[in-house]
Amino acid sequence: MGMMSEFKEFAMRGNVIDLAVGVVIGGAFGKIVTALVEKVIMPFIGLLTGGVDFSRWAWTLRAAELDATGKEIQPALVVGFGDFLNTVIQFIIIAFAIFMVIKAINRLSRKQEEAPAAPAAPTEEVLLLREIRDSLNKH
Repeated sequence: MGMMSEFKEFAMRGNVIDLAVGVVIGGAFGKIVTALVEKVIMPFIGLLTGGVDFSRWAWTLRAAELDATGKEIQPALVVGFGDFLNTVIQFIIIAFAIFMVIKAINRLSRKQEEAPAAPAAPTEEVLLLREIRDSLNKH
C-alpha cells in the first residue's frame, strides 16, 4: 500500500474529519470568548476597580534604552501579566462552557438509559409453563 493511499485512508476516517470540524469550531468559539472577555467582561471589572485596564498591567523589568535623538536602541523588557489575566479569564469561560455542554450531553444520555425498555416477549418455556398452570387450575 503506497503512502498516498494510506494517507487518503487516514484522512477519510470519520474521527479525523470530526476532529477537523472540532478544531474549526473551537477556533471560532475562542474568538467569541476573546471578544466577550475583552469587550464585555473586562470593562465591567475595570469599572469596579476604578477604570483600570487589565490588558495594560505590566511590570517593566528594564526600561527601553534610547540614544541622544530619542531613537530606541534596545526595547523595554516587560512582563504583561494583565494579558495573562485576560487569558486566564478566557480559559475559565471556555472550560465552564465545555463543562455545561458535557453535563447536558451526560444528562441526555442518562435519560435515554433510564427510559423503560419495552417488556420482552415471554420465552417459549414461559408460555408452556403458563399453559400447564392454566390447565391445572381448570381441574
